[in-house]
Amino acid sequence: MTSDITLVQADITTVARDAIVNAANSTLLGGGGVDGAIHRAGGPEILAECRELRRTTLPDGLPAGDAVATTAGRLPARWVIHTVGPVYSTREDRSATLSSAYRRSLDVAAELGAASVVFPAVSAGVYGWPHADAARIAIESVRASPYGGEVAFALFSASLLADFEAALDR
Repeated sequence: MTSDITLVQADITTVARDAIVNAANSTLLGGGGVDGAIHRAGGPEILAECRELRRTTLPDGLPAGDAVATTAGRLPARWVIHTVGPVYSTREDRSATLSSAYRRSLDVAAELGAASVVFPAVSAGVYGWPHADAARIAIESVRASPYGGEVAFALFSASLLADFEAALDR
């Protein structure tokens, strides 16, 4: 079980770890928010590998709650682990899918041999997940994982950092 979790307010593209997790969309072809920032900072190698994944093993895209790895290009990491979080819904409980995005990312990190992973707040941006609940699910999911490496969260705002600090203290 993962025990050491570090929280920082930072641009995830500047945090050095073995693996950086990308809050991707199912196309894997870039987008806004964290996804766009990772593709821009990492360079064309990431997009090239994502296109190859779409051409070969993921022709329909990456399902929400799953994860896959590519090179990190110019990022301060060896790999980018792309995961798709769910869009928040008031009509349907998608918490299990959000939890799965974290668990599957850590599974992929373990398969790669990554000793350290940094996450954004998956689904807490344009996908609309309420921050306190997103933080709770993220921390609980990481704590429940058998992944033995170091886990960090790079959070884009002071308020989001505070929500994660509160979840970590629970």
